[in-house]
Amino acid sequence: MSLSPTVPTEVADRVWVARHAWFDVNVTYVAGDRGLVVVDTHASTRMGREVVETARSLGAGEVVAVVATHAHHDHVLGTAAVREAYGEVPVHAHESCVEELAAWAADRPAYVGEEAEPGEVDASPVVLPDHPFSSTSVLDLGDRVLELVHPGRGHTSGDLVVRVADADVLLAGDLVEESAPPAYGPDSFPMEWPLALDVCLQLCTDRTVVVPGHGAPVDRAFVRDQRADIGVVAETIRDLAGRGVRVEQALEVGEWPLDRSVLGHAVTRGYQHLPASQKRLPLL
Repeated sequence: MSLSPTVPTEVADRVWVARHAWFDVNVTYVAGDRGLVVVDTHASTRMGREVVETARSLGAGEVVAVVATHAHHDHVLGTAAVREAYGEVPVHAHESCVEELAAWAADRPAYVGEEAEPGEVDASPVVLPDHPFSSTSVLDLGDRVLELVHPGRGHTSGDLVVRVADADVLLAGDLVEESAPPAYGPDSFPMEWPLALDVCLQLCTDRTVVVPGHGAPVDRAFVRDQRADIGVVAETIRDLAGRGVRVEQALEVGEWPLDRSVLGHAVTRGYQHLPASQKRLPLL
């Protein structure tokens, strides 16, 4: 894994995205008269220090806030380094993100995966967001406002998106993926994810730059197409369960818009979340 610093790209007026090779994760910087907001802080304290160096290199003022798009470690474990550099800056997140992150920290599994420095993920402390919100919130940077919106549950229960209206940018977190298929994990909500993306689409124009959690920036059309795939996954689960297909048979029986290899959790979680009235249980 390369240790060379990632050069940020200005995707709109004073909105910079640094796409890091490790996890192919995006860290976004939004500047205003009152300073700089960092959206997601990467996967370790070491990477958080790189985030700090990038923030300083922009010459756009000090970091005045951090936003966590959701609770997964590759988006939040650099926050301690940001506070190390800038003091107790507020950390904003949806209230469910705080709950998920606290639960993960209390029973934290050992990280198994690629690291530039062995043990750096496990050694990185968890900083719980201290500015939670339930539906919407606003960060006032003086000459611009950042809208934080919880569009509903999808990739996790605590997803948020950041709308920078004056720049026509939407920071979508892992509700949108460009470099890989949508990430259905054991904490995802596959039956609700399409509705969350409907809200995201309402926040976009045909010119909006959408920054996914992983991969290159995309446009509204890309989000619309990904919403279509995620919607078909949800409706296929609903149809199979309604016809009495057992959960362990669903992947093989269904016709899916995405590769079956990425849909294991989607099917399991989808069957769990469907109300009993929508499931036709087979006779034993």
